[in-house]
Amino acid sequence: MEPDDHIMRGPGERRVAEAAERIVTEGRPRLHRTWTSLVATSLLGGIDVGVGVMALLFVRHETGSELLAGLAFSVGLIALLLGHSELFTEGFLVPVATVVAGAAGWLDLARMWATVLVMNLVGGWVFMWLVMQAYPDLHRTAAAAGAKFVEGGYTLGTFCLAVLGGGVITLMTRMHHGTDSMTAKITASIATAFVLAGFGLWHSVLDSLIAFAGLHTGMTSYGYLDWLRWLAWAVLGNIVGGLLLTTALRLIRSAQVLSDGSAQAPDSR
Repeated sequence: MEPDDHIMRGPGERRVAEAAERIVTEGRPRLHRTWTSLVATSLLGGIDVGVGVMALLFVRHETGSELLAGLAFSVGLIALLLGHSELFTEGFLVPVATVVAGAAGWLDLARMWATVLVMNLVGGWVFMWLVMQAYPDLHRTAAAAGAKFVEGGYTLGTFCLAVLGGGVITLMTRMHHGTDSMTAKITASIATAFVLAGFGLWHSVLDSLIAFAGLHTGMTSYGYLDWLRWLAWAVLGNIVGGLLLTTALRLIRSAQVLSDGSAQAPDSR
């Protein structure tokens, strides 16, 4: 950023510029990680979300409340934040902004998205198997919860639930980058979990883990092919919500900073 630009900008504009610069600074190493680092971080992301799903199922089983269960799921998002692991839908704002700034390529982005999604699901599948073996009392709750998503249908309404899910989780990423306060970041994670899981929004990884829990019980009326079809619908909606509802508008607002980053990108690798 040029010194004169910093003087001419108001406090709000400076905060937007600083957040954009922070996003690109973080995104560059994320998109250029080794395969080993990317796979390990993504597996941990699936496990961390699994901890939240375990808490969600317990609270839903004990209370029958969707809202309290959503609040309990915040354990998973806090684990992601403090454990520095990777969740698929957290890969919209930061990596896309980094590519737009010229600090990485579109193939780097595709590599990251595919690896994170697959490894999130693998880590979550294993973790939910452990949970279902350890807590057989949760089987009926898990089977019913999984069926709610996988058998929810492919309608405009369910697609909108997936769009909202992608937008909400990407908003959380932006809130995390808008402050240096860990207390504020944790608050954003709790609020996001409450809205995402408590309101029944569709999220490709979170709800896949719930579906896996049901599948591990052997009590479901759906199978893995049904889940794969549902996953494709949820991923599409999450991407639309994450990119259009949240990322695109913030990229427009930060266009000048990202353009500056693009000019500096060759020297910063």
